[in-house]
Amino acid sequence: MEREPGPEGARRALGRWLEAVLASRGQANAVFDILAVLQSEDQEEIQEAVRTCSRLFGALLERGELFVGQLPSEETVMAGSRGAMRKYQVWMRHRYHSCCNRLGELLAHSSFQVKELALSTLMKFVQLEGTHPLEKPRWEGNYLFPRKLFKVVLGGLLSPEEDHSLLLSRFREYLEYDDIRYHTMQAAADALARVADRHPEVSLTFWNNAFTLLSAVSLPRQERNLSNFYVPRSGPSDKWKVTHLREHRKAFQAMWLSFLKHKLPLSLYKKVLVITHDAILPHMAQPTLLIDFLSSACDLGGAVSLLALNGLFVLMHKHNLEYPDFYRKLYGLLDPSVFHVKYRARFFHLADLFLSSSHLPAYLVAAFAKRLARLALTAPPEALLVVLPFICNLLRRHPACRVLVHRPQGPELDADPYDPAEEDPAKSRALESCLWELQALQRHYHPEVSKAASVINQVLSVPEVSIAPLLELTAYELFEQDLKKGPRPVPLEFVPAQGLLGRQDDLCTQHFTLS
Repeated sequence: MEREPGPEGARRALGRWLEAVLASRGQANAVFDILAVLQSEDQEEIQEAVRTCSRLFGALLERGELFVGQLPSEETVMAGSRGAMRKYQVWMRHRYHSCCNRLGELLAHSSFQVKELALSTLMKFVQLEGTHPLEKPRWEGNYLFPRKLFKVVLGGLLSPEEDHSLLLSRFREYLEYDDIRYHTMQAAADALARVADRHPEVSLTFWNNAFTLLSAVSLPRQERNLSNFYVPRSGPSDKWKVTHLREHRKAFQAMWLSFLKHKLPLSLYKKVLVITHDAILPHMAQPTLLIDFLSSACDLGGAVSLLALNGLFVLMHKHNLEYPDFYRKLYGLLDPSVFHVKYRARFFHLADLFLSSSHLPAYLVAAFAKRLARLALTAPPEALLVVLPFICNLLRRHPACRVLVHRPQGPELDADPYDPAEEDPAKSRALESCLWELQALQRHYHPEVSKAASVINQVLSVPEVSIAPLLELTAYELFEQDLKKGPRPVPLEFVPAQGLLGRQDDLCTQHFTLS
């Protein structure tokens, strides 16, 4: 059939072809014309063709005019002696598959409007196929879901060439449905398990798309049966795995383990570790399976090690994991650079959390206090205003460590027994030392630092001082605070002057007055 040029001509022609196919099976060949417009390079024509395919195959699915069962090859059926209706259904289902494959390709189109429309159309077909299955149930009450079609959707979203972060944010809306979320986890796990076979060198784009998808999956925290389905069901059965939260947790675990078993870029290591403690571990069926990943990440050093320690701390605190080197690893992260890196606030927040228990041995807490005090000698003022209250809080939690600020017996120490080069806090001899560094900081040039260091001269209050408001403090903010205080009188002499020349000035004034 001929059509007028341009998007408007395509729209009118597509409307005619759609009416013809739905009105008569004798006009079925018009489907080829509709699918041909899907191959157009014009954005508006493609969108019109996608809408037409949505109406066409949506109607055919609802009318039951697509072949149901294991789809035979088109050539075999057409050459056979089966009835015309069967041939039509098989032929039309092959056209439907061609349409779905093309929609999957359009998920990589340069126009976001085309990609979004292709995604919503594919998800409409997923819903219709679930309601009108194209496969025969194996038994009565068998749960059917269009997994093959859904893998086309996931395959397009997990593109190795295109950054689909914006499209994945649109797909996130479907993850609110329990059945979509469950099958997303299964399909993603399969795709991640096969990625190394299909692509010898996996691109960073693929990993970023995968992480964006996986991090969008969130499970309910309370145990309950799940029934918020995208594909309508007359009566969900308890025999279906999709209705049980424990099965969702197993799928969630398999999905993340499939992702984490690969060698990830360093930037992704950080992104994963940031969400591990509150978005991954609580939803896993067996959280301790992440210990190998966290242990290897802990050996990388820097911010990655710190974030890995956070995950290990959750496993130790909530799942009784034994990790003897935990505090030794944390102690090793304390170096001068910790005051200058961009994750300084997170470091001290987590360090405060890790050292919050009052059951830690005194030698361990003393080692951390002493190491921080030693590093404080060369730290900038904005960092000192966090470190000094941090050290004082450690002394408040552990009275046995207060010997570091006052020793009741013996003369002054002529040499510091603390060994800053020792990697094991148990062998650093910190408890034999004292915090002379805090006394030195009482003479700091910045008055706020001097004031914070002078706290140890008084009896430490029982309630701890919250360091949360100080974690994000910057040098600029500290400077601005000083400016807001305004000018203050600066004493230049111990005895204020009584005139320009003192007493002589007063005598001269009297002489000139008399004369």
